[in-house]
Amino acid sequence: MAAGTLVSRITGFARTAVLAAAIGTATLGDAYNVAYTIPFILLDLLMTGVLSSVVVPSIIRAKEREPDGGQAYEQRLMTVATVALIAVAVLGVLLARPIIELYTSNLSERGVEVASTLARYILPQLAFFGVGALAGAILNTRDRFGAPMWAPVVNNIVAICVFSAYIAVGVGGANVEKITPGDLLLLGLGTTAGIVAQAIVLVIALRRTGFRFRPRFDVRNAGLGEMGRLGAWTLAFVGVNQIGFVITTNLTTSAGVEAKAAGVAYGAGYTPYTLAFQLFQLPYGIIAVSVITAMLPRMSRSVTAGDLAAVREEFASGVRLVSVALVPASLLLMVLGPAVTVPIYAHGSNDVSDALYIGNALQIFGLALVPFSLFQLLLRVFYSFGDTRTPVVAAGINLVANVALSLVFYFALPPGYVVLGLAFSYAVTYALAAAITWNMASKRVGGLGGRGVAVALSRMYAAAIPGALVALLVLWLALKVTTMTPVSAFVILAAGGGLGLLAYGLTAHRMRVPEVNSIVGMVTSRVGR
Repeated sequence: MAAGTLVSRITGFARTAVLAAAIGTATLGDAYNVAYTIPFILLDLLMTGVLSSVVVPSIIRAKEREPDGGQAYEQRLMTVATVALIAVAVLGVLLARPIIELYTSNLSERGVEVASTLARYILPQLAFFGVGALAGAILNTRDRFGAPMWAPVVNNIVAICVFSAYIAVGVGGANVEKITPGDLLLLGLGTTAGIVAQAIVLVIALRRTGFRFRPRFDVRNAGLGEMGRLGAWTLAFVGVNQIGFVITTNLTTSAGVEAKAAGVAYGAGYTPYTLAFQLFQLPYGIIAVSVITAMLPRMSRSVTAGDLAAVREEFASGVRLVSVALVPASLLLMVLGPAVTVPIYAHGSNDVSDALYIGNALQIFGLALVPFSLFQLLLRVFYSFGDTRTPVVAAGINLVANVALSLVFYFALPPGYVVLGLAFSYAVTYALAAAITWNMASKRVGGLGGRGVAVALSRMYAAAIPGALVALLVLWLALKVTTMTPVSAFVILAAGGGLGLLAYGLTAHRMRVPEVNSIVGMVTSRVGR
């Protein structure tokens, strides 16, 4: 799973780099990224959160309860989801402009018009993405985790081809005023084509497990009502998060417009924020998502069997396994953020100053990596019990704190620094949310081994600090003899990151951090085979 996610994320950042080179990080970049985000927002509201928190545990219970092993249940679920997603996709296309206006403020009239047109081309992917996501969830219940991790690679390859074609034949470039209807058609439908290809891969993988889709509309007394009741709280959870996203999107787009008016030379709006956030999510996506995906079905089975001790052990093991990789990653991001972003984004319509700003935001997001991942792991404890209400409380606390702190930074900081302030707000509030949620989850399962986890995390941070200092030394020495360019940044990243990770591995081995030895043994055994 980690290998598939790694290739997916690498190709994803190649996709993002080509996109940034094609349309830049100013108004056109903001218009595209807002339009591209809308289907994922709607999908979150409809089913993404429900998949992990409700669908996977419900399918597992149906497999144990139903005489046919849950096959009819899965077919009904796929039927209802497909019909609903098509209806929402059509409605979204019709309401594209009002939806765009909800997520933007101070964007020019031309920017809103371009974003709305792109949204009409991109929103149909909602149906394909949703069906693919549901197919992936069914695959997970069958302990088939590979295809959902590898399928996005196909999407990324298609998108890279589309954006490269735009660079070659597009008329408007990065200028929102000059972009043509043909340019928008290429960008919009090309983006949707990638998601269609991804869904096809997942459906084929599902068929290979023996699943056969047959439309079933006999949903009355089919057991979907229970899932609906649980899903209502999950929708509330997603809705709370989306309130925060609406506020963040409006604050960052406004900051970008104000920064440009104030003469700031680099992009300082929504696009730099979202590009830094995507990079921040890379270690989480490779390590934590893989662990969470495998952990939830096992915890759900333990809860069904009444074995709380197994739930506690599964969770503690997951936290230690995730943290052993994310702790050094977070420190290295805080040191080498600009060295990561300059080679990726300082091309085409962007210059080094644009990429450096994204890197500064990434450095601050690095603070959030461990608490954010821990918070996501904690939510799976509740989901394994079929409890979707408690996560809403945790998300509400996070929302209030994040919005309050974000507004303080928006009004207190100059426009060019607002994105950095919002990244810091994200880190602080997730640390608070993780602490509160840990206490609630611990009460639910009779303890989570907090002392043991704290000792393990302390040892990991102690082992990671020398590696971060080595990376910082490489950065300092390099900037003494050269400036930050795509080539020099790549060398700094390779040398600083490589030596930093080596120092971490050696220090952790000397300190006998067991999780490091476990990962090394697992990887070497796989390579040996």
